Order: sequence, then C-alpha cells, then structure tokens
Amino acid sequence: MVKGKSLPIGAGILVGIVILLIFGMDNFEVEALSKAPDQTPSYLYRPDVIDFDMLKDIYKKFEKPTAVFLHDQHTDALEKKNKDCTTCHLDKNGSMSLKFMRIKDVSREELTKIYCDNCTKCHAETLAAGETAGPVKCDDCHRERPDIQSSRVEFGFDKSLHFRHYRAQKNQCDRCHHEYDTKSQKLFYAKGKEGTCRYCHKKETQRDGVEKMTSMRLASHLACIDCHQKTVAKKMDAGPVRCAGCHDAQEQLKIEKVERVPRLKRGQPDNALIQTGDKKGSISTMMRVPFSHKAHEEYNDTCRVCHLASLESCATCHPLAGSNKNVEKGTEISLETAFHKRGHQSSCTGCHESKQQEKACVGCHGSMTGNLQKESSSCLRCHMVPLPERTGELSTSKAAKMARLMPRLWKETFGPIYTVDSPKTVIIKDLVDQYEPVEYPHGKVFDSMVKQMDRSKLAQYFHYEDTTLCRGCHHNTPVTGKPPRCANCHGKPFNTDDLFRPGIMGSFHQQCIGCHQKMGVEKYLSCTACHKERKKES
Repeated sequence: MVKGKSLPIGAGILVGIVILLIFGMDNFEVEALSKAPDQTPSYLYRPDVIDFDMLKDIYKKFEKPTAVFLHDQHTDALEKKNKDCTTCHLDKNGSMSLKFMRIKDVSREELTKIYCDNCTKCHAETLAAGETAGPVKCDDCHRERPDIQSSRVEFGFDKSLHFRHYRAQKNQCDRCHHEYDTKSQKLFYAKGKEGTCRYCHKKETQRDGVEKMTSMRLASHLACIDCHQKTVAKKMDAGPVRCAGCHDAQEQLKIEKVERVPRLKRGQPDNALIQTGDKKGSISTMMRVPFSHKAHEEYNDTCRVCHLASLESCATCHPLAGSNKNVEKGTEISLETAFHKRGHQSSCTGCHESKQQEKACVGCHGSMTGNLQKESSSCLRCHMVPLPERTGELSTSKAAKMARLMPRLWKETFGPIYTVDSPKTVIIKDLVDQYEPVEYPHGKVFDSMVKQMDRSKLAQYFHYEDTTLCRGCHHNTPVTGKPPRCANCHGKPFNTDDLFRPGIMGSFHQQCIGCHQKMGVEKYLSCTACHKERKKES
C-alpha cells in the first residue's frame, strides 16, 4: 500500500453512515445481501464489521438503523487502486483523524451531508466505471436486519504482549503511558505511576464539562494503529493494522506468547502487609494480612484482576466499615466486602472459590456446603497469628521485616502437615444385596488427592492438614484420623424427618458418582466398576 498505510481498525466513529461495499465487493456477498432477513447465511460473520453506536454519545438517537461497514474489505479495495487511508481519513498533526472526512465533531446535519455526499459519490463513480460498488440508496445501507453480522472478539494486553512491546520500545514506557495535566491541557509522562490505559479510558467516552476522555476503543486505535502504521512504513515488523489482526478469534491464537515474562517494573514489593488505612488500630480489630504479591502475579495476566481502578492500596477506594473515609468518592463497597465478597472474581474469597470449581477440586468442593468451605479456609489462614510453639517471629517483627519473613514462615510454619495414618482399603458392606461388598481403595484415592494438591500452591496453603482433605467425604464429623462410619448418620432408609439427608445407598452414590462425574473419572460411573455381582446360592 502507498506509504505503508492501511485503514485504521477502529474507524467506527469515523465512517458513520457507511460506505457499504466500496470498490470490488465480490458477487457472492452482494447476492447474499439481497436475501430475505430470515435467510441470513451463517457464514457471513466478519470481525471487521464497524457499528456506529459510539456516535450516539454525540448525536443521541439515530433516525435510521446503523449501517454495516466492512472495514478490512474497504482497505483491500483501496489497496487495489493504490490508494491509502487518506482517502477517507484526514491528517491531524501528523496522524490520521479517526473521524471520517473531518477533524472535529460537527452538527448532525453536517455529518449526514459528509457521509451521504462522500460515500454515495464514491459508489456512484465506481458503478459508472463499470465496477462493482456499494449501495447508493439510504435503505440499502441502513437495514433493520443486515445479513452480515459481527464476529468481533474483544482484545486487550496480557503480560506477555505488554513485555513484547516493552522490549520492542527499548524500555521507553513514555511511548504509551501518560497522564493528563488539566492546567496545561497536555499529556505528560509520570514516571513510576504507570497504570493500565483502562484506568482512565473507560468503555464509553467520558465527558466532564468541557473535558473529554476518549473511550478505550478509540484511544487504543488512535495510538496503537498509528504506531503500527508508522512502523510498517519504515519496513519494520509491527503489530496488526487490520481489524482481523486483533479481533478475529483464530488470529488471536496465533499471537506469540513469551513463556517466562519478567515481572513488571513498577516498584511493587515481593511481599507486603495488606493496608487498611487504620493506622491507630481503632477500627480494625483483626490481625493484619501478609500478602505474597510476587506469587499472585505469577497466576494472573494483568494487574487489573485485583486493582480495578488504580494500582494504589485497596484502602484508597474501599474504606473500613465505620469509617467516613472516601465518602466523597461515592464508594459503597467496604474494604471487608472487597476482600471477602463471594462470587466476585476480584475479591480474595471470590477468586479462591472460583479455583474450587476446577476439575481437580470440584469433586469435593462441588458437594460441600458453604459453611464447610468457609470452615476449611478459616480466618486465621490469612489473618495470621503464629503458633507460639513454632515461632514467635511473626508477632514480634515490624511490618517490613514481617513481610520479608513470610515466604519462609509460610513454608516452615504454615505448610501442609500430614500425620493421619489412613487405611489403604476400606470394605463397604452397607450395600450388600445384589452385589458383593465394595473394596474401596481409600489410600490410593487419598494419595491421588495429595498429588493433585501438590500442583497448586493455593490448595497446599488452605489444606494445611490432611484431615482437611478428609472433610471432602467425611463432612459434619469431627476432624480426626478416624471419623465415624457413614451409616451413623445415613440410615438404611432415608430419614423421613430430614428429607435433605439421603439414606446410606443414596449418600454413597451421590458422593462417589457425583465426584467421578464432576472430575471426569468416566471409568467408575457404571455399577460393575465398583460392585462385583453376588453369586446366587444354588
């Protein structure tokens, strides 16, 4: 392409009413567009479909349905005619404007004229030259049910892609990271305060008085595509300049992954104490929580998993219950809730619970009640009070020293302890009728659970005693090496006074087969996989 340029991926805001099939859409797709709505072919899904919903932020409501615009197809058509992005996008201080045939926003009437005059004129001229072109009638673009649908997949940086850019830019963080000075109304680089672009650039364009913060979609296309195009123009390797390069599901799978990504250089400590903002200790009564920052980074692709709004302490936005702090920010979620909210991926408890649904864990956790799960990961596993017979270092150390001690203390003081002498085989006679007693390989199952747990530091940390593992099956019983028999609670027939407590046969099948199903152990789902048929007496 001339000057190494190509149309920007996110020209959604620029191409408004839409040039539907500019030069050279092949006859196959033109024919498909003429089909009735109920005959929409399933194969007409593309990642380069541009919608114009973002224009509603400026012009509120459209009079007609938004048009369908195929950006990559227009790019290809322009390349064949040796034309580049400036055909549609004007130059703005050395970079392309993301707006179609204009630099600034204009009135609704002016915008309509810009699109209608330019798009239909181009289509009409192309048709007059005897070539295939897009529509020249309004309703052919603005259709209630267009035959071409978007298959666009969201795209964002993970730590691998961030490191590749960091390396390519030779550690010049200021090439991407900036803040906005309201006084000078200019961007500047704040060293040591780098954060994700999404902290400022939200999903939708934000307007605060006369100030405007562009959406993440527009900001990324404005910066990223411009950089890629200028790099391509220098005949150097660069990232995608086409929609499909980032937003096609199959293309995303082809993106190179760095196996061992160095830690982000942001001055974060390896280990720290969770800050509550209660320096005098007058509000918070729980022991402070040591936190391995380095270990958690290894398991996540982005800091935003935990730091939703900024890279500051959680207490910056979430105040302690009973505190008037941050009321002016409109914060409604307390610090305690932010850490312990169940079912929310960004809270500690919610994230840990989501891991319980993984294949290696769901066999036990899928059938455990909420109370049992809460008990198995007690408060003191995080709000630490060291065992006095083991060490007194944790309670006597100052905050900084305490944080540094944590890796060794977690391993030596709070690591898993396995002392229960569990039986290798258990004979289950409760179901003897049509079948022989079941020889349950208790030791083999227990050892398998321990091996699964050894693959997860999180599991090791919370299953710090082997009796904790026992609770997966032996629930509602004392945590000992010799739990009561199942039949002590589950009678031969079910208890009519407690319909939620199954009988002995139901309890075994619900527990065992349920676990096998959840963990995908298909070998032990049939009756004869566990039971040998009993020989009939002659």
